[in-house]
Amino acid sequence: MTLAARETQLQAWLQSLPHYEPEQFHMISGDASFRRYFRFSHQGKSYIAVDAPPATEKNQEFVALSSAYKAVGVNVPEVLDADLVQGFMVLADFGDQLFSLQIQQGDAVLWYQRALDELPKIQQVKQIHNNEGLIELPAFDRDFLVTEYALFNDWLLKQYLDLSLTAAQWQVIHDCQTFLTQVFVAQPQAGVHRDYHSRNLMICGDKEAESAIGVIDFQDAMIGPITYDAVSLLRDCYVVWPNEFVQQQLQRLHQQNYAQHSWQDFRFWFDCVGMQRHIKASGIFSRLCLRDGKSGYLNDIPRTLQYLITVGSTIPECQAFVELVAEIVLPAMENKLTGNAAQAPA
Repeated sequence: MTLAARETQLQAWLQSLPHYEPEQFHMISGDASFRRYFRFSHQGKSYIAVDAPPATEKNQEFVALSSAYKAVGVNVPEVLDADLVQGFMVLADFGDQLFSLQIQQGDAVLWYQRALDELPKIQQVKQIHNNEGLIELPAFDRDFLVTEYALFNDWLLKQYLDLSLTAAQWQVIHDCQTFLTQVFVAQPQAGVHRDYHSRNLMICGDKEAESAIGVIDFQDAMIGPITYDAVSLLRDCYVVWPNEFVQQQLQRLHQQNYAQHSWQDFRFWFDCVGMQRHIKASGIFSRLCLRDGKSGYLNDIPRTLQYLITVGSTIPECQAFVELVAEIVLPAMENKLTGNAAQAPA
């Protein structure tokens, strides 16, 4: 079905609901998935309509997690109506104040502290209700990590960059990923949002002192390492902060919520989880281009690869992998982007 046909169906569904007479219906964004978001008004109030094709999107999980997060005090959009068969929802409207823009224009320290303060609440959510009752969130375990490493190994190295690596070089990659897996699963586990970064947070409220963090895009939540969401935010794939800023924010989070673990262990867990996440992200950005035609994400790959070099160089077990990324993968990526730019129409 075409996007236009889906939009027509969505509008028809809204009009079929007895409590809406949608006006000023217009698309406001899509994202890295197949979801699309539209805004409409009814009797002077604004709402968000979501087109989330059920074949590709986790709509049942989204609805269940919305309730679970609300129950522990996380500010997530209320699901006002939903047709899970068609993949349509109506959500409360969080407005247009994006966290990603606010941190560039306002007090970044303030907003990062508020965002990090949400993590202990998010980590409480390890179960959701579905048609079968109360179930555990899926575990971010060794098997799942294998699928995430494959994104880097297959989609970036083999398919997009078409690298011809030796058996010894593949062994270096495997050894590093095996080490990161051991650190990943050994640290304390909790509920994790999994995409807790600047583009998935909102600022809700007109006055800075009273504004709250709004959390969106949480349907992929799992049970994973306690440092995972902090990595997503502080080592954002889209925003780079000086290491001093990152360490200050991380140390505050540690002192307030995780002081039972040594600072050295906590920071080491954070760095290793960051390596895993940026390995995965590099592969996802490649897949978004090759499979979904979203080539704009390619420009984010050098940033994720540079993260692997910068942070990996502080981890002895990652040294050989860092050298491979620095000497082979990143230059190949930069050459590919340069070639793409040269071939682009004027």
